[in-house]
Amino acid sequence: MTDLHPLTDYDALLVLSFGGPEGNDEVVPFLENVTRGRGIPRERLEEVGEHYFNFDGISPINGQNRTLIANIEQVLARREIDLPVYFGNRNWHPFGEDTAEQIARDGHRKVLVFATSAWGGYSACRQYDEDIKRIREHLANKDLPEIQFTKIRQFFSHPAFIADTAAAIKEAFDKVPAARRENTRMLFTAHSVPNRHDDVGGAAGDKNLYSRQVAEAARLAATAAGIDDYDLVWQSRSGDPRVPWLEPDIVDHTEFLADDRDIKAVVVCAIGFITDHMEVMWDLDTELVEAAQEKDVHVERARTSGLTMQFAEMVVDIAAESAAGEIVEKLGEVTVQGNTANGQPCAAGCCDIWTKN
Repeated sequence: MTDLHPLTDYDALLVLSFGGPEGNDEVVPFLENVTRGRGIPRERLEEVGEHYFNFDGISPINGQNRTLIANIEQVLARREIDLPVYFGNRNWHPFGEDTAEQIARDGHRKVLVFATSAWGGYSACRQYDEDIKRIREHLANKDLPEIQFTKIRQFFSHPAFIADTAAAIKEAFDKVPAARRENTRMLFTAHSVPNRHDDVGGAAGDKNLYSRQVAEAARLAATAAGIDDYDLVWQSRSGDPRVPWLEPDIVDHTEFLADDRDIKAVVVCAIGFITDHMEVMWDLDTELVEAAQEKDVHVERARTSGLTMQFAEMVVDIAAESAAGEIVEKLGEVTVQGNTANGQPCAAGCCDIWTKN
């Protein structure tokens, strides 16, 4: 087991996430934060927000992050580690800047950061580094004490994450109606990104890090679940339809499977998400299910992994690794990055081209 003693050298743990609205009146202001600088009119944001309005404006992400934090606190208490856990977001309350003010006022100066993303690439990793830099600048502007932040590594291939994902897949397969099991296809899905985004994600000589990490996680989880054949698909693309994004799209691919392969059921693992984001609730549980029903295809989605105690144990373990300076460069065949100090990039040139586009 990982030596947890190094955690005593840190004052706190910050769980840093994307954020989400928790009421109808918060939807458009939240989307304004997400799209800041893009000049998108409010009327268009109200159209985009329709997904949220279908759920009374409530994204599950904040509530599920609070559950994750409660689980982490249980693990720390059981291991007799005194490490307070804080919660901050990029785009909605509690904002990371506000949380950092509280951390500073509570007297903490050396803080570990767990970003709620398993992956590399700009939006999945480098943007959290930018959040940390902005938070530190905010503290300086408020004349508050400086905090040293250490973001802990990516976990896409961590054995605990893979084992729990495999367990969820097996549970989902068991729920497929017996009459359809012989014609069932396994689908792994993650948030699509523009190809040019993925092409520059990673350091020099190690590009396409996001898509390669997702593919590796899918391979490992399929192997652990005893699945020999599966498809990796993508979801939740947005923006200009002329811009190429990672494909195939999960809805298009499911329709293809029904029409050309006589598939009667799909088991969907949203491996790209650790909790049930709106992209999971709407794009998978709503849009995909509706499209699949028109093709007489049953959809069984595996649960996401972020709310299990096994996942919380993993967070504490990798926090201990970072605290001990145990930098993991590879687990399997794909690079692990993410150990960064005070918002610095993972490596020289990592995602730099994307930040300039």
